[in-house]
Amino acid sequence: MVEKIFGIASAFAEGQVAADAAAEGAAQGDMFAALATTFLPLILIFVVFWFMLIRPQRKKDKQVKEMLNNLKAGDRICTIGGIYGTITGLKDDTVTLSVGKDNLSMVVARWAIRSVEEVSIENDAQELN
Repeated sequence: MVEKIFGIASAFAEGQVAADAAAEGAAQGDMFAALATTFLPLILIFVVFWFMLIRPQRKKDKQVKEMLNNLKAGDRICTIGGIYGTITGLKDDTVTLSVGKDNLSMVVARWAIRSVEEVSIENDAQELN
C-alpha cells in the first residue's frame, strides 16, 4: 500500500514536472513574442528610413560623383554659388573656368560644381558667356 501511495505520488510528481516544463516552454514563447512586438516597430522604422532617406541620398551622391568625374574642357557648368562658366582647364581638385563676356579666368574647386548645363548653340553668332 505504501508503494501504491508512493507510485501515485511519483506519477503525480512526474506529471507536475511535465506540466512545469510545458509552462516554462510557453513562458519562453511568450517572452519571444513580447520581444518581437517590442523590436518590430524599431525594425520597421529603420527599414522606412533606409528606403525613404538613406538609399535615395546614396543614389544622388553616386550621380554627382559620376558627373564630377566626367567633366571635360568646353563643358558649360554652374557652380554652387550660381556662377555660370565654361571649363577651360582641369586639374586634380580644381577647375579653371572662363566667366563673363571678357572671358575672365576663375579657379574653383571641383566639388563646388553643381551641374553641367546642356547648351545648344543655334548659330555661330551666339555667345556662351
